[in-house]
Amino acid sequence: MSQREWIEKDFYKELGVSADASQDEIKKAYRKLARDNHPDARPGDNRAEERFKAVSEAHAVLSDPAKRREYDETRKLFAGGGFGRGGGFQPGAGGGFSQNFDIGDIFGTGAAGAGDGGLGDLLGGLFNRGGGPRGAASRPRRGADVETETTLGFREAAQGVTVPLRMTSPAPCTTCHGSGAKPGTSPRTCPNCNGAGVVSRNQGAFGFSEPCDECRGTGSLIDDPCVDCRGTGVQNRTRTITVRIPPGVGDGQRIRLAGQGEAGLRGAPSGDLFVTVHVSQDKVFGRNGDDLTLVLPVSYAELVLGTTVSVPTLDGRVGVKVPPGTADGRILRVRGRGVPKRSGGAGDLLVTVKVAVPPKLDDNAVQALQRYQEAEKTSGFDPRAGWAGA
Repeated sequence: MSQREWIEKDFYKELGVSADASQDEIKKAYRKLARDNHPDARPGDNRAEERFKAVSEAHAVLSDPAKRREYDETRKLFAGGGFGRGGGFQPGAGGGFSQNFDIGDIFGTGAAGAGDGGLGDLLGGLFNRGGGPRGAASRPRRGADVETETTLGFREAAQGVTVPLRMTSPAPCTTCHGSGAKPGTSPRTCPNCNGAGVVSRNQGAFGFSEPCDECRGTGSLIDDPCVDCRGTGVQNRTRTITVRIPPGVGDGQRIRLAGQGEAGLRGAPSGDLFVTVHVSQDKVFGRNGDDLTLVLPVSYAELVLGTTVSVPTLDGRVGVKVPPGTADGRILRVRGRGVPKRSGGAGDLLVTVKVAVPPKLDDNAVQALQRYQEAEKTSGFDPRAGWAGA
């Protein structure tokens, strides 16, 4: 992103939120716009792809509290005019920018949203405070973190799976490999500041530090910029990342992929990619931590007389013994057949037995049941003995 775009673009408008929107509101607006305009959802639609890039760019700034704060403060600071080389404010025509204005003079990095060597470093240096080295402004700016989402099936999440994620985000320029310089050339150290990015001068009792005019605070000069990235070392491009989802991931869990986020300027380290995993429900299994749960339908006779029933697991079927006289709703535990644990081993399979009542019986079954009912009374069994004061 160019320096002037940092001021002139309205990222809140891009996402359709107000300037005081919460982080949740920003995230919700971005997710909806990104989903509606994603290249996979609307293949071949160039306008949708450009819109997707625009909302991704806006989200990259507004989702980062530090970047958003600098963005808000800078837009407010220069809402009515520019910042001249002499250090004073110079109103532009119609409240715009003066011809000599360059936001790199303020942030000291030649790029908006800089972390190290940004507005705070400049103001700290203005009064000769901050304690940091004078070369702090020239430290390479790490790329921003990027967030995305994926949805997995229940069993995929429990057992682990490798999924491809297609995403559009700033990435190192493939032409200059992130250096910002035309292939065959390299950036050179700025002779004016000796690579520090700032120059110091004294005025009376005060010591002043300000961004170097020659290199705009970057500490280096590019004589022949890369034509594809215009010297930034970064391009917006669509790429496919293969992500290994570990076994046992839960719904809503975030997975961090180091160095897979937004590329840093001029070869600086990339940010991280955070993948939020959504897990769909399963028709058979439920989950309680590392334990799998399921409900096993059984007949009344099986509970009374006992039986062994074959039940499914994540990796095949096992036999579960139902002891004679088992009560309806009892939970039977099968150890080691649950969700794999990160520490090794696995949770348990919890099987809840549930009597299935037949909706209709033939005459033989009815007569047999009636005979059993009489025998049950003769034996003295009362299902409601001691119940409700009886």
